[in-house]
Amino acid sequence: MSRRIALSVAAGVVVLGGGGAFVLAHAGERTPALAHSTARYTAPDGARDGSLVVVADVTASSGVKSVKVLAWPQESSFAEKGLTAKDMAAAESAVCKPSGQDTVRCTYTVKVTGADAESSPRGAWHVAVLATAQDGTTTLDTEAADFTVR
Repeated sequence: MSRRIALSVAAGVVVLGGGGAFVLAHAGERTPALAHSTARYTAPDGARDGSLVVVADVTASSGVKSVKVLAWPQESSFAEKGLTAKDMAAAESAVCKPSGQDTVRCTYTVKVTGADAESSPRGAWHVAVLATAQDGTTTLDTEAADFTVR
């Protein structure tokens, strides 16, 4: 192999390797991805408590650090001003379990008492989900799932 061909091949390998490293570095910085978010609301009935169960799949190449969940009524200040990650700081955490490479299935369950249901606004509700990856990147879906309180 001539010296010129060897240098061209070596230069091509360096360029392609550097480009690949750049792509991999940026792929690692992607924000967490939310998928398959659902909410199931069961109203209390007589002496039996109800519940709200929220499930979401979260994928993050660096791993998932935390997932927070907040249910909010459509007729609220969040609808007017918009919900932010800062608003989610005091939200409750979901419990997450591995469900694939870089993916976890997170479940949030809360009991709904008769008193809770009576004091809750009727109508459409949304569920916001804030996912934080191990590398600190975040994704906020302010309407990841919906349910209705009757």
